[in-house]
Amino acid sequence: MSTAPAPGPRESNPPEPRQKPPQEPRPKPPALVFDDPLDRQSADDTDQGWGERAPAGGASDLARFLDEKPPHHI
Repeated sequence: MSTAPAPGPRESNPPEPRQKPPQEPRPKPPALVFDDPLDRQSADDTDQGWGERAPAGGASDLARFLDEKPPHHI
């Protein structure tokens, strides 16, 4: 004797298909630019690109002097 349940009537409703989550639009890859790169100003063309500080006066001049003082001028 079997202990399995007797086969009963099957359900007539098939399982519902799984819905895919909405996908976010992918960003477009950057476009290739074929212009002349020498037409644009680079960071080396500016004072900030060379590490220069903005012009200021007073206490900031003293702070810059003390920051950039050579070690033999202690």
